[in-house]
Amino acid sequence: MGKNPFDLTGKIAVVTGAGRGIGRACAVALAQAGADVTLVARSANELGAVAKEISNLGRTAIVRPKDITKSLELQSLMDDIASVMGGIDILVNNAGINIPQEALEVTPKAWDQIMDINLKAAFFTAQAVGRVMIRQGRGGRIINMTSQTGTLALVKRSAYCASKAGLNLVTKVLAVEWAKHNILVNAVAPTFIETEFSSGFLADPVFREYALSKNLLKRFGTPEDVTGAVVYLASSAASMVTGHVLSVDAGWTAH
Repeated sequence: MGKNPFDLTGKIAVVTGAGRGIGRACAVALAQAGADVTLVARSANELGAVAKEISNLGRTAIVRPKDITKSLELQSLMDDIASVMGGIDILVNNAGINIPQEALEVTPKAWDQIMDINLKAAFFTAQAVGRVMIRQGRGGRIINMTSQTGTLALVKRSAYCASKAGLNLVTKVLAVEWAKHNILVNAVAPTFIETEFSSGFLADPVFREYALSKNLLKRFGTPEDVTGAVVYLASSAASMVTGHVLSVDAGWTAH
């Protein structure tokens, strides 16, 4: 039998925002597929719990508590991870925030907070990992977590939509620039996923009805609904896929 194209044995992954929600689920799924994983987020306690979960799968997990908005520290962080782990093959650029506000109520502070994490930190994390991958000379995969809001408008999300649309285009630019290094850069764009991140606004019955209005499957996703797309893009099964935004949106953007 041929090798399982989704097998990530021997690969080394970095996941940001890995303490909970989609990030945690992605880290665990990559480990289940065979990868060793470095977990990055601000909360050391949450990372420790995820690392234990991965260790129980028989894979190596290390934690690096870090505020990734400190852009000037990202290169040293990724260089350190590569030194300790033996390189970096996969980045899941997942850390993000949302501050729902009507457009008339958006403040410069809220706008900057969203852009600093969702777009600026994501770009400079990818840049730091890209430098490591180019130096290694063995290619790599960068997977940016964007959103259906990167291609369509949702109420109370002007800054969030702008940040995710920006990250979709950053994904394409990096794919174009780094293809010569065999670094494949893609994005995964989920619909509303039930996590700690979304629990506040999904608890509102009016918003829940709105959020399901164009969802063809009429259910919210779980973090595990997103992980298959991430493992696919990280694997040899996706060796001809780059510069793509893969929707995991229950058909929202189909109409």
